[in-house]
Amino acid sequence: MTLQQQIRSNRWRTLLLFILFAVLIALVLGAASLAVDLPVLILIGAGMLVYGIVTWFAAGSLVATLAGATPVTREEYPELWQAVEAAAVGAGLAVTPRVYVIQDPAPNAFASGRDPKHSYVAATTGLLEIMPQRELRAVMAHEIAHVRNRDIRTMALAAVLVGVLLILSDVLLRVLVFGGGRDNQNPLALIGTVVALILAPIGAVMMQMALSRRREYQADASAAEITGDPEGMARALGILDADTRQVRHVARATAHLYIESPLVKGKGVFGSLGGMFRTHPPMEARIAALEEAGGFMLDRESLAADMPAGVVTTVQELS
Repeated sequence: MTLQQQIRSNRWRTLLLFILFAVLIALVLGAASLAVDLPVLILIGAGMLVYGIVTWFAAGSLVATLAGATPVTREEYPELWQAVEAAAVGAGLAVTPRVYVIQDPAPNAFASGRDPKHSYVAATTGLLEIMPQRELRAVMAHEIAHVRNRDIRTMALAAVLVGVLLILSDVLLRVLVFGGGRDNQNPLALIGTVVALILAPIGAVMMQMALSRRREYQADASAAEITGDPEGMARALGILDADTRQVRHVARATAHLYIESPLVKGKGVFGSLGGMFRTHPPMEARIAALEEAGGFMLDRESLAADMPAGVVTTVQELS
């Protein structure tokens, strides 16, 4: 499948998921109508509509604020700027995205914005400290791929919809607890409404995860195409996987934007349990996809030997 075919396929899947989001919101409002007074429900629904529109137009700046990302100059971070500009040229972007940095020791990065003309890429100081230049170029190419493939628009909208559903469910539950419900309402209707309000946000997050996981594979492949270096992308993923530090300031609604999950790190039982709720596919699977597409085998021993200081790992953990 060519890159353009992948993009078209993803657009159809995205449309389907957003239809499911709309159905989920309709089900929440329908369930709430059984137990909440109509004027109260209309007021809440109108408030959520306004919130969703405002959040959509301010999505890029809101994500940067939540992540603690601030714009930086070329003079402050020349290597990062060089990597971003090279990736933007390789991807054929008309405008180079702005460059942001997050003061956080955990290595990670993301891209955000409404469209390629209003986009930016952000990297943590931890990423800049441990990532060699070759692998840094691959990471930036991955983020630029999200910009080129219009993923940032889709994922920003997904974050807005998830946020709307979470707040809507929370507000409606509070209304039922503190007043605003129908008088003499059917106890079964009340129970059904509460169950729907609890399950709907879980369903929304699961749809968001499904949307994010597939796009990470595509962005990895696109980064390999932009740089002409699939092994460099695989090495970057290996280094990220080996570092177990978590990003300190991150919201669950924006976790899907990062190159790897900023919420769940570590090995063993707890890492496995947390992995059930990850917004990203396993690093091992992403590396294997790059190996198959690029016709190479990542040299784990060489990668472990070249691992930067501060990244605690073993060859067995990378295998």
